[in-house]
Amino acid sequence: MKPPVEMTKTGGRDATTRHIPPTLALAVGMPSKSPPNGWRWTALTKLARMESGHTPSRKRPDYWGGTIPWIGIQDAKSNHGRRIHDTHQKTNELGIAHSSARILPENTVCLSRTASVGYVVVMGRPMATSQDFVNWVCSSDLDHDFLKYLFIAEDDNLLRFSSGAVHQTIYFPEAKAFHICHPPLPEQRRIVGILDAAFDGIAVAKANAEKNLQNARALFESHLNAVFKTKKWKWRTLGELCHGVEYGSSAKSRKEGKVPVLRMGNIQDGRLNWESLVYTDDDEEIAKYQLKHNDVLFNRTNSPELVGKTAIYKSEMPAISAGYLIRILRRVELLDADYLNYFLNSRIAFDYGKTVVISSVNQANINGAKLRGYPIPAPSLAEQERIVDELNGLRTETQHLQSIYQRKLAALDELKKSLLDQAFRGEL
Repeated sequence: MKPPVEMTKTGGRDATTRHIPPTLALAVGMPSKSPPNGWRWTALTKLARMESGHTPSRKRPDYWGGTIPWIGIQDAKSNHGRRIHDTHQKTNELGIAHSSARILPENTVCLSRTASVGYVVVMGRPMATSQDFVNWVCSSDLDHDFLKYLFIAEDDNLLRFSSGAVHQTIYFPEAKAFHICHPPLPEQRRIVGILDAAFDGIAVAKANAEKNLQNARALFESHLNAVFKTKKWKWRTLGELCHGVEYGSSAKSRKEGKVPVLRMGNIQDGRLNWESLVYTDDDEEIAKYQLKHNDVLFNRTNSPELVGKTAIYKSEMPAISAGYLIRILRRVELLDADYLNYFLNSRIAFDYGKTVVISSVNQANINGAKLRGYPIPAPSLAEQERIVDELNGLRTETQHLQSIYQRKLAALDELKKSLLDQAFRGEL
């Protein structure tokens, strides 16, 4: 074995003497697990130079804005598994000179070790990194892409090497004791070639499936918006067509109680989400704000993109109340509840809402008076019911298509995981 590239001291404690056994091809300490035929277990520090990162002082603007790419967690997240050629932030020679950051060479493998453990990138040119990474400059005995794929294959297993009460972190004593299972360099490169070709094909298939998924969603949204663009119907206001535009309950809520209470986060994509419910024991509030069949719920305040989200309550659903930040729309018989829900989720309604919303920093609100003034096309009840039947049918079809594409995306992810498992068990 050729000697590794010249070692650089990272400082801090020595390598840990404890052992964390492997689940695939990475361990802390020399494992007792036998390697595949022709493979061996080797301390990673004998195959690559370990480097830490650092952040030049944020109090010195003159350390930033230069030409030296500086990899942060955001960069690793958006480039996970790929070569990285540019970064959101750049430092300069002054920042490097007055910090512990170092410019590392092209092909350095960077593994995020804290806050978000497990993002992996390969430097496409000389760069520096933050202290959130442990970096590996591979010797001539270790293919950098083989190491990249090894870290990706470990995935959530990397958390076995981490600790911490607030943020899980892989500390340097554990990283210094990493041992990897690897074959000779020619076999590493053969495996990398197979994975590169397979992952390129999977990426194309995923891009097509994601595009088809978006198209299925867009098909329904396009038809929904087209339905309400007609000018042949009389337009009326919600105030005319609803018995009440009421606040939800202001009772204090808790994790357990008699009756669940819907919050803004429970209203998604025109439907109710039953996760993360809170509860109330206030009998008076329960009686006053318990939802009735065909009540339409309206998010009256939140971030601008969430204001105006609606959902509909049906009697077959569990008994539940609405929280204070939700408006309850109780319509007259001339207005079909499902028709109202569909309309309020159309682009026309959202665009109108933007004109009457009251906004502050990171917060937006539509008060009762503005909501009662919402204009809505009001064809005959029979025509509303026909439109609802048409939209229900199209929604069922598009949801079926979305389900197909979502299953395909999940299958492609499983294929990647299977290929990586085979690769690092010596089965490719």
